Amino acid sequence: MNCSRWHHAARAAIALFAILLCCTVGVAHAKQAAQAKYVILLIGDGMGMAQRNAAELYLAAQKGDATPGIVKLNMSQLPVQGATTTYSIDSLITDSAAAGTAMACGVKTSNRGLGVDGKNVPVTSIAEMARDKGMKVGIVSTVSLDHATPGAFYAHQPSRKNYYEIGLELAASRMDYFAGGGFLDPAGKKSKMEGEKRNVVDAIRAGGFRYVNDAAEYRALKPGKERVVFVNPRLQDEQAMPYAMDAAPGDVSLAEMTRKGLELLDNPKGFFMMVEGGKVDWACHANDAVSSITDVLAFDAAVAEAMQFQRKHPADTLVIVTGDHETGGMSIGFAGTKYDSYHTRLKHQKISYVAFDEKFAAFRKANPQARFEDVLPMVRENFGLAVLSDAERAALPKEGDAAGMVLKDFEVAELRAAFDRSMKGGDRKDLSEQDYLLYGEYEPFTVTITHLLNQKSGISWTTYSHTGVPVLTSAGGVGAERFGGFYDNTDIFTRMAETMGLKGAAKAGGKPADRADAGSAVTGPVAGQAASLPAGQPGQAVAAN
Repeated sequence: MNCSRWHHAARAAIALFAILLCCTVGVAHAKQAAQAKYVILLIGDGMGMAQRNAAELYLAAQKGDATPGIVKLNMSQLPVQGATTTYSIDSLITDSAAAGTAMACGVKTSNRGLGVDGKNVPVTSIAEMARDKGMKVGIVSTVSLDHATPGAFYAHQPSRKNYYEIGLELAASRMDYFAGGGFLDPAGKKSKMEGEKRNVVDAIRAGGFRYVNDAAEYRALKPGKERVVFVNPRLQDEQAMPYAMDAAPGDVSLAEMTRKGLELLDNPKGFFMMVEGGKVDWACHANDAVSSITDVLAFDAAVAEAMQFQRKHPADTLVIVTGDHETGGMSIGFAGTKYDSYHTRLKHQKISYVAFDEKFAAFRKANPQARFEDVLPMVRENFGLAVLSDAERAALPKEGDAAGMVLKDFEVAELRAAFDRSMKGGDRKDLSEQDYLLYGEYEPFTVTITHLLNQKSGISWTTYSHTGVPVLTSAGGVGAERFGGFYDNTDIFTRMAETMGLKGAAKAGGKPADRADAGSAVTGPVAGQAASLPAGQPGQAVAAN
């Protein structure tokens, strides 16, 4: 009897052991299956929930839908959606350097700090860790390649303004693919570095890169061992690519740079690529809704390229889309339009605020004694806003698009005051407090035009700076489930590192390259199956180009 009981107990123990062994093997298999070979992080600089939603409402308005609704962006169709806090170590409102460092390196730092912790100690980035693991690395941006967000993935400086030093770090980065804007201080004229200063472009070539500044040469590039730095041949402001709405036929787009990067970086050991839509932020600083929206759409076309790559490599690819912070305090709603919205009116804007600034500057130079009435045809041509006489107003239908684009008397007075302020000229950074609240550090006449068009469409702003609200983070593919929920921007680094099987997460001290393999493996929740991606809609998102 006792012997029989012993045999039953033994069988039960063996069965339990077998179950536990199967579970252990299953968990290990799940962990192994969850490791991503290709990781694509796409960052819309300044892109909060309002910026994404405004672009979706714009697409719906372009379709002519009579009822309220949206047309979903590609990024909104990713299967996992989360929310991310963005504060820095010293402010509830982060700048792009601190936010970029949080995502690239997994640590909080002070505003302006780039690739360093709060004590200015360099911290290894996810891109450097991937490189030292043998993966290829690509960095893409529509703004200058030495700007805060791209720089956070390869540079380590106490100030994001050290553009020359950041450029030299790019040249020495041993990464594989850079594409986007140019360099803000290539000769080191603003640098405090002592001694002879080699030009950044010369340093890039000496660092083993092929420097490309021609669209045809760029498009002819083929995969291989060659490392590439591509600077777009047509730049607009501050060494950045043109706004999407100002793009000319034949210009290289963000989507094209993303597609070419995926082609050049693909290899058996995998890659990490960061893609930034940098001028979403700049447009929102200037409170220019249409420039922001069209750059979000151009960014979403790059997201579509990443999603298409993921569909070709579903078992190996993780796609993450996020914003580093929100800019401008953009709101879908304005006191003057109450519960109504008129996003169809946005279609009347033909060029960005930067392009209009150039037109207005030429007008002012040619007509230093110009009257307010002299410039109104240019306003109507580029923004659709009209100043009409009482008789002309009376002849218009009371409802409809045409009536909605006519400026009311108080709006005309507001625009006239801005025109007078702009005609006086002067340093935009030397303004009274009242002027700053009205115009920021932008051309008074131009920013007032965009304010009026935005308000007539039902969009408003609270600031010319960043805000502290959380942003949306979307993901699809291997390990995407890690990016659901509510978490901090430093967790984006941690969760990418977990999914990539990288070591040495957020280890400060020493040279970045020396720390790439230090520390123990990053631990985290057991990953499940890869979240599948819906079909991207590149055709929908490139209308602005």
